[in-house]
Amino acid sequence: MSARAKKPLVVVTRKLPDMVETRMMELFDARLNIDDQPMDEAALIAAVAHCDVLVPTVTDRIDAGVLAAAGPDLKLIASFGTGVDHIDLQAARARGITVTNTPGVLTEDTADMAMALVLAVARRLTEGERMVRSGKWQGWGPTFMLGRRLGGRRLGIIGMGRIGQALARRARGFGMSIHYHNRRRVHPEVEAELEATWWESLDQMLARMDVLSVNCPHTPATYHLLSARRLKLIQPHAFLVNTARGEVIDEAALARMLAARELAGAGLDVFEHEPAVNPRLLRLDNVVLLPHMGSATLEGRIAMGEKVIVNVKTFVDGHRPPDRVIETML
Repeated sequence: MSARAKKPLVVVTRKLPDMVETRMMELFDARLNIDDQPMDEAALIAAVAHCDVLVPTVTDRIDAGVLAAAGPDLKLIASFGTGVDHIDLQAARARGITVTNTPGVLTEDTADMAMALVLAVARRLTEGERMVRSGKWQGWGPTFMLGRRLGGRRLGIIGMGRIGQALARRARGFGMSIHYHNRRRVHPEVEAELEATWWESLDQMLARMDVLSVNCPHTPATYHLLSARRLKLIQPHAFLVNTARGEVIDEAALARMLAARELAGAGLDVFEHEPAVNPRLLRLDNVVLLPHMGSATLEGRIAMGEKVIVNVKTFVDGHRPPDRVIETML
């Protein structure tokens, strides 16, 4: 770190909650993004050229090109978010730059949203809400707006980490049977608590579930994990929910299948090319679409900011930050 300033120069790429920014100003020489305009590549390059610490968010693309412009003082990228697929970790490591994230604090909020999407798509909530607002509702009828009951249905969770387990606990409260696919089988005590069934084969699990939820991170290994081939394994009556990353699903293939009613419906909080959304999805009434708001609670954002501050403070004090990202653990 540069010796020219007593406090480290910390560049924050987006507007954060006021109390987080205030604390950053107290502890660091913080440069805030008051108007919350996303920084383009040129702005990111200018930032990394002179700062000690960069605090980006999941929408900032910190690729090899940006990192190539990093000055000698940049030693820490303290990302505001759990996912790190927006950062070229190999390029950062090659330049001796430590990367941290904010795991754990978003678990409950994201699991809440995943469960909300399961309910919304199965019970056609947003479709009904649009009907009321449009003035097209003509009154109750015995076969009007029929959805599907969740009790007794099988939920297949793709990625049984913190969020997947939190979703499983919620789904059990609705009487759902829990199934999961994960790189590694979870601890037997967790399986027993959740009464969860592990599937080593994702293909086999997909073909047997009533509801599927994507809760795994986006990595090179999970890009289009739900490919066109795998999506066709899902039963036509099933629902698919994604609160993880859009790149895990072949969005074009999903849109085609939903339009053809080869899947009953989907609830999507993330998209493959966000903020752009496949135009076909926008025209479908069997899809619930949300603007990447799964972790968007005030409490969650403040907790994320507090983790960023701890990571930065620990690092500049000469210690290993608690949330250091290690590639082999992803």
